[in-house]
Amino acid sequence: MNRSIASDGCNLSWSLSHAGDNGGSHRPIADRRFAITSLVDHVREPSYRVSFTGTTHAMTHEAKHKCGVFGIWGASDAAHITYTAMYAQQHRGQESAGIAVSNGKSLSGYTGMGLVPEVFTTDKLDQFEGHAAIGHNRYSTTGSPRASNAQPLMAEYGGGKQIAVAHNGNLINAGLLRDRYEQQGQIFHTSTDTEVIIHLLAKHHLSATDPMVDSLQHLQGAYSLVFLFPDRIEAVRDPWGFRPLVLGEMPDGAPCVASETVALDAIGARTIREIEPGEIVTINDDGVTTRRFSAVQTPAHCIFEHVYFANPSSRIFGDTVQIVRERLGEKLAEESHVDADCVIPMPDSGRSAALGYARASGISFREGIVPNRYVGRTFIQPSQKQRINSVQLKLNVVGEVVSGKRIVVVDDSVVRGTTTKGKMAQLRRAGAKEIHLRISCPPVKHACYFGIDFPDEKQLIAANKTLDEIRDFLEIDSLHFLSREGMLSCVTPPPENFCTACFSGQYRLNVEQPVNKLDLERHQLRMFS
Repeated sequence: MNRSIASDGCNLSWSLSHAGDNGGSHRPIADRRFAITSLVDHVREPSYRVSFTGTTHAMTHEAKHKCGVFGIWGASDAAHITYTAMYAQQHRGQESAGIAVSNGKSLSGYTGMGLVPEVFTTDKLDQFEGHAAIGHNRYSTTGSPRASNAQPLMAEYGGGKQIAVAHNGNLINAGLLRDRYEQQGQIFHTSTDTEVIIHLLAKHHLSATDPMVDSLQHLQGAYSLVFLFPDRIEAVRDPWGFRPLVLGEMPDGAPCVASETVALDAIGARTIREIEPGEIVTINDDGVTTRRFSAVQTPAHCIFEHVYFANPSSRIFGDTVQIVRERLGEKLAEESHVDADCVIPMPDSGRSAALGYARASGISFREGIVPNRYVGRTFIQPSQKQRINSVQLKLNVVGEVVSGKRIVVVDDSVVRGTTTKGKMAQLRRAGAKEIHLRISCPPVKHACYFGIDFPDEKQLIAANKTLDEIRDFLEIDSLHFLSREGMLSCVTPPPENFCTACFSGQYRLNVEQPVNKLDLERHQLRMFS
């Protein structure tokens, strides 16, 4: 039996059963108290299944978002294609992965903790029957890395309307919206901000001419969303375009969407264009249509996508990431030349900028640090202890390259500083005579509220130490961060089209006092009644 939750005249239904190796047996949730305790009791278990009538899908526990999303419509092997696209976007999140599929009548899906190939086997993918699918790689930035927060989130509302949603970004007013709904007696089954969106759709599906548009107009923050319904996909990008989202087409004409063009390349699709900020793209059996839910704004593209996060081969915000990173290195050499014997990249994200630095400075490029390919990206590890341990395993210094040498080490960023300190210590132990650290972005001094995991300024070394103090802490000979003006000169769009709040503290949205539009609407009704 389904658990129905009153939603201002609408029903939002969740039905959970544990997903064991044999698929699990359905366990109904009989009342609200059991619904809550069942999640708490099993919070450490790997995954759960959520069932619609006659349909089963997997769902998991707590989340934060700087993630990768994908969707495809009209492909007989939709689940397998989605798997490949998610694999290509693995760099965007390593905590969990999930796929939801439509057969035209109902939805099914599966989520789990871990990397894409750890969650999905060929047997699991073969179990999916459907011509449409969406997928999600998660790295949490709101909520914690637990199974119930794995996406796509799936639910049923409005007397049988099924929905799955995958989200990349972070909503700054999710807490306000959630508090309002919980005051109305509605139950949330995850700690991710994405669940608020489902409740909004449940609230507005009868009262609005266009429920999707009406629901999206309540959201504040960064969001690239891919919704899956039995009869369509809806791809959405927030009015400021904080996160990338692109539209593509398979060789057989099947339309698809992805966070990055690297995913389209991996499945043999061609890139058509970026989905515009404030745009909704609908994909169904009739083709691709588009509509807007917001007036045109000055974009606030996240510059850190170019600095660190995106795949070098992707094209985002009008530029190829590799080319931008090489330009960052060239500008860095222009701003901070130093006499040295070689330029060494910090694998892997510093390599592109190091190439540019070496080319512009005339200093030879050498690979002095060899990465262990079987250790994940340390920034994406959810805890500091994991990050530190990963550094020791991940990087191996080539002693003959660095011993007795004056080296320029190029890295993309210094966030907390502890992992960078470990890297520099490895180079010292290998005999480096001088270490000159060059960073291809400005100092990160401020919290990000739009989907990158450095939310606490107490953890940001540049927010708490001067440049000289950072240099001394890292035990290096010199340190230079690329200037904000220099960084923005390396991208094609104008500087005002980028969000640089983590460097400047100047936020495009009011992060201190986000607006709850539901409260504003009630206030307006009182004023004019």
